[in-house]
Amino acid sequence: MTLVLIVFFVVLIGSLMQRISGMGMGLVGGPVLSILLGPVQGILVVNVLAVINAILTTYSVRKGVDWRKFATIASPMIIGALPGALLIKVISGSLLQVIVGGLLLIALAVVTFSQNRIPKVHGTGPAVTAGVIGGFMNTLAGIAGPAITVYAQASRWEQRSYASTLQPIFIVSGSVSILVKTLTGAGSISHLSPLVWVFGIAAMFVGIFVGARISDRVPRDKARTMALILASLGGVSALVRGAMGLF
Repeated sequence: MTLVLIVFFVVLIGSLMQRISGMGMGLVGGPVLSILLGPVQGILVVNVLAVINAILTTYSVRKGVDWRKFATIASPMIIGALPGALLIKVISGSLLQVIVGGLLLIALAVVTFSQNRIPKVHGTGPAVTAGVIGGFMNTLAGIAGPAITVYAQASRWEQRSYASTLQPIFIVSGSVSILVKTLTGAGSISHLSPLVWVFGIAAMFVGIFVGARISDRVPRDKARTMALILASLGGVSALVRGAMGLF
């Protein structure tokens, strides 16, 4: 019961942040659930919940979605997902946890400190690259958002359109990660307690409901900053726990 209650609050915070700022489920949930459930099963759970969360959120922000950019970024994600799934099969759980925490912290550092230093880019090449990297990172660590954020900053993508378009991108990235890991035998959630899903999905509905009510009153940059702080703490915890398991 303690486990499912932690899952509930983690998913609640992640879905709330995602509804307000565009990111949150993978950033907050990835490192915490990888510690609670293991780096393979935990990230798979994040992938599944992120897909459900993004489907629900996409409906509410559908008017702001840039479907052309969505198609350009989402379509190449499977290219990055395949090597991510193969890597999961050949490394230990502790090393994978180190990679999960390390990838998250590196991604957050790039997003946070390079915001005004990234040169402007044009064309479809950078968007396709962001999709490939996002597919790889989402399969390994449940975090496609930072790669897309770097592209958004470089292309000077308007914030509201970017935050809205992230949601259907998350549907594709999560679905591709689940499919590739399942088909390659890199991960499974067949032995997970049904209570995790019950509490996780319930928390998602609560988070999205509350987020929709307060999104106009909470500045997106403040919600994003809070999500990044929470994600950083989770990333450090995952990195340390994985490192301890290696020695």
